[in-house]
Amino acid sequence: MTLSSIVALFSAMVVLAAIPSVSVLAVSTRAATSGFIHGVFTTIGIVLGDIIFIAIAIWGLSFLAETMGNFFVLIKYLGGAYLIFLGISLCRSKSRSLATEEVVQSSLLSSFLTGLFITLGDQKATLFYLGFFPAFVDLSQVSWWDAGMIIAIATVAVGGVKLGYAFLANKARLMISSNVTKGLNIAAGCVMIAVGVFLIIKN
Repeated sequence: MTLSSIVALFSAMVVLAAIPSVSVLAVSTRAATSGFIHGVFTTIGIVLGDIIFIAIAIWGLSFLAETMGNFFVLIKYLGGAYLIFLGISLCRSKSRSLATEEVVQSSLLSSFLTGLFITLGDQKATLFYLGFFPAFVDLSQVSWWDAGMIIAIATVAVGGVKLGYAFLANKARLMISSNVTKGLNIAAGCVMIAVGVFLIIKN
């Protein structure tokens, strides 16, 4: 990859990551309800899902998306059901601080899985990357160095933008008084349920 193609790919991925989407909504919701660190873990899940699809696109494994079609459908339904469950839990939760390390670990895992399921549940992502990368790099001539560079660009571009959303959402949360936390949890729970339903019913 040349310097110009690196800059162009990075710029394009920043713009695409910044466009309001389900993943942006998920990151902002987790950060607004549970703190910045949860937005970070949701972002990690999203980036990992993107890296998986990028690897599939780079090494020309388009047939994998076809042969694993049923697997992607299963992931979509499991992910949607999990997000609905998470949303219901948020709606039913009481306003409380995370008092124990065990609760923190469990919640961080749920944030990570939220991001991962949202990304992996979109089986069109592979086709998107297969159509997107050829504009910046010849996929038939990609070296291991190029592959590493592309993954690094995606990690910094997508991760950086999502973390920006998480930071802003967390700042907004800190400015909200504690007596409206329950209402915020209910609103966030409804958002997560809606995201889960959308993930299940979309084509």
